[in-house]
Amino acid sequence: MMDGPSRPRSSALRIILAIAAGVMFAGFFALGTWQLYRLQWKLALIERVEQRVHAAPVDAPSVPQWPQLNAEADDYRRVRLSGHYLKGSDTQVLASLDRGIGYWVLTPLCTPDGAIVLVNRGFIRAGSGGWAPQPAPPPAPADACARGGDTVTVTGLLRLGEVSGRLRANEPARNYWYTRDVQAIARARGLPAVAPYFVDADAAPGAPAEGEPLGGLTVVSFVNNHLVYAVTWYALALMIVGGAAWVVREGRKSKKQA
Repeated sequence: MMDGPSRPRSSALRIILAIAAGVMFAGFFALGTWQLYRLQWKLALIERVEQRVHAAPVDAPSVPQWPQLNAEADDYRRVRLSGHYLKGSDTQVLASLDRGIGYWVLTPLCTPDGAIVLVNRGFIRAGSGGWAPQPAPPPAPADACARGGDTVTVTGLLRLGEVSGRLRANEPARNYWYTRDVQAIARARGLPAVAPYFVDADAAPGAPAEGEPLGGLTVVSFVNNHLVYAVTWYALALMIVGGAAWVVREGRKSKKQA
């Protein structure tokens, strides 16, 4: 008398479990396949960047080209530009390299067309006391670029501006900078018409003078864990298949015993 009601419940439970297993398998398999597509995209990106880094420099984008810039097409392009540095408007951005803790030195460069490009002139290692930001310089006067200066030519890698991090946000009022956010730096320094990118300058010939930044230390590295993620998702999909097979086998055993 009790076997009758239990059979519909058992059948319904098996159907529900089968549907759940099918949905989970499809989800895990889709995620694994998506990671393989991401892997191909990342490998193509790394190849493009390698080609750009070792290519001959081209003229840096001018003001009319700024709106069309994007990371996929322009980041890490080797560029050159000329102008004069805007003295007294340096920004120190915290940096941690294999050389130790220090800071990047970003200096505005006034170009002949009236624009300003932030140039990362290089890395300076912090002293024994650690990184200690200097007092913020006063805002640059409106005619600062018009005053002229010694013309320099800079070659380096174009980098689109970084954004302020969530864990360590920039503090312009205290002159604490953790990311190279060009727009925030421009506002803090009172700089108009600043390019939406900065240039990581190449290393100058010979060793830098005492207290001068060392260029050519751009870290070109991309996290590429997509293959590991794909294997993980596919492994979970196979575990679902294995679990379903075990349930079916155990069910058949129970029927034979019954």
